[in-house]
Amino acid sequence: MPRRLICIAAAILITIPVALLAGGSSGQESAASGDSKPQVKKTPVPYTPPSSGKKMYVAYCASCHGKDGKGQGPAASALKLAPADLTQLAARNGGKFPENYVIQTIKGDSAASGHGSKEMPVWGPIFEAMGTTSDGVTQLRVRNLTKYIASLQQK
Repeated sequence: MPRRLICIAAAILITIPVALLAGGSSGQESAASGDSKPQVKKTPVPYTPPSSGKKMYVAYCASCHGKDGKGQGPAASALKLAPADLTQLAARNGGKFPENYVIQTIKGDSAASGHGSKEMPVWGPIFEAMGTTSDGVTQLRVRNLTKYIASLQQK
């Protein structure tokens, strides 16, 4: 029970980048550091149905990876590391989609450098805390999101 409460609290506190502010043209720059890097507007994690990999992708991944998966979402330029081009995962893996690697990355079990930082949350614990008591629902979310990412692969 305490782990569940911690996960719920984490899901409430963790936010995702959804849109860039206007960067340098609106005076949103950090005057103290002279940093002209665009800032990211953050919003609470929205709920999506676990049955729709596409809806989860749009809600949780597209802000960084782009709706097309090419790594050029609206928040990409504000990140320290460029988001991966998800359409090239199979091509970079000898033509085979690296399903287990993607699953591990989503769950937070891999060493993907961009995931798990303050900029890019690990989704496994967040999915666990989305108001369900079933581990099967979390697995369904991860599986359907992975299948949707697989569908983005360039042929």
